[in-house]
Amino acid sequence: MGSGGAGWRLALALLLLPPGGLGKPTARQERARPGAAQHEDRPGFQYDHEAFLGKEEARSFDQLSPEESRERLGKIVDRIDDNKDGYLTTEELKNWIKRVQKRYIYENVAKVWKDYDLNKDNKIAWEEYKQATYGYYLENPEEFQDATDQHSFKKMLPRDERRFKTADLDGDLAATREEFTAFLHPEEFEHMKDIVVLETLEDIDKNEDGFVDQDEYIADMFANEEGGPEPDWVITEREQFSDFRDLNKDGKMDKEEIQHWILPQDYDHALAEARHLVYESDVDKDQKLTKEEVLDNWNMFVGSQATNYGEDLTRNHDEL
Repeated sequence: MGSGGAGWRLALALLLLPPGGLGKPTARQERARPGAAQHEDRPGFQYDHEAFLGKEEARSFDQLSPEESRERLGKIVDRIDDNKDGYLTTEELKNWIKRVQKRYIYENVAKVWKDYDLNKDNKIAWEEYKQATYGYYLENPEEFQDATDQHSFKKMLPRDERRFKTADLDGDLAATREEFTAFLHPEEFEHMKDIVVLETLEDIDKNEDGFVDQDEYIADMFANEEGGPEPDWVITEREQFSDFRDLNKDGKMDKEEIQHWILPQDYDHALAEARHLVYESDVDKDQKLTKEEVLDNWNMFVGSQATNYGEDLTRNHDEL
């Protein structure tokens, strides 16, 4: 996508892990990354590959032959067709995409749960998380002499604690699976949206004035290291900032405008993707898809959320 900042960044604390050490930072997303609010078609179905789940999940379908992909995709089509009328509607596709997204999130939490539930009480206390993530750094600060490394860890620890306490709804400093899911995926939970906005502001607001001006907005997407003219997409993003991001036209974004940017209330990503899939595959333009229409355009679907980047194609379809 044009912004270059779409998707997610891993936490800075992933850096500098000692072999066999206590520190094992979670591969959680550092903050919500703007840029996914509009669908932009790119060669190779790039948006369909990256829109909701990130580049790292685009892996499994390459292991299959086209024939096997089509066969397995056909079984998934049968499952998406809730009313078994032989057609996929936009609503059925939207519901499937949301289901796939929700499953991905909870599977992601399940994969890391045992790394942090050190006492196996089926909760993750803040102290357990802190020890598993920052223990080595806290016990061996002399090994982190580089100023950038020190800044990264010193910044991430209180930030993680703030996010953890916001996710911890009952205030017992021990996260249930649902609370830990909110901690790892705050963009999915209403009560975490203020944290998502605040973390975005803190990351982009380099002059620390509490706002994001146009240059800060651009710098988060594009570093003009060579000093040449800005690419056309950057010029377009500057126009986007002026026309659509800076709603009150004061030359900068406040928290409310940042939320409108990264968490737009009037935009349903799953619905937009479902509409896109129907539009691109609906040969007879009856606003719904037959299995044949889906299979004729199978290479788009294995790269869309409808099949979790092809991951569903490599699963036993009964698991879905």
